[in-house]
Amino acid sequence: MKAIAANLLAFNVGWLICVLAGAHGLPWLGTLTALVLVARHLSVATEPRKELALVLVAGGIGAVWDSLLVYAGLLEYTSGTLVAGTAPHWIVAMWLMFATTINVSLRWLKHRLALAALLGAVAGPAAYFAGYRLGGVQIPEMALAMGALGCGWALLMPLLMAISARLDGMRAAPSRPALAVWNAHV
Repeated sequence: MKAIAANLLAFNVGWLICVLAGAHGLPWLGTLTALVLVARHLSVATEPRKELALVLVAGGIGAVWDSLLVYAGLLEYTSGTLVAGTAPHWIVAMWLMFATTINVSLRWLKHRLALAALLGAVAGPAAYFAGYRLGGVQIPEMALAMGALGCGWALLMPLLMAISARLDGMRAAPSRPALAVWNAHV
């Protein structure tokens, strides 16, 4: 339970730093924070390669998704954009950081894909709206953007949960029977 709380706290603090740094023209601070949190997460993974693969896949999905939203004119970012018409680096870093929650604090959603879709449809747009209120993103057409975000996240959350079933680097190491441990030391 402590690991879940720490995972949620780390993500939420990282999210807030990313948004505020992006809003105040310090996008690299957000990206650096997210990367430090991802590195810490990977350092405690039971299978770091699998967990890194999930983080990178989620980052790729997020980069494409947010770039499509920018390209469509639904979202506008004021800092951290490296290529015009794409998502800023701090948003991509935030996606990497979000992936660190999938096999820890969001593990309970893995086999509840309909619930994952519902949570995505509500929490996804809510996060962008919070980012908008903090000045990290501009949303020219609020209703259209929220609709697109809701639909997109309703698909992305179950997709990420399904991918994480194969890329779970946070599984507890299999326990060995006491007799086998005893025999190994005798």
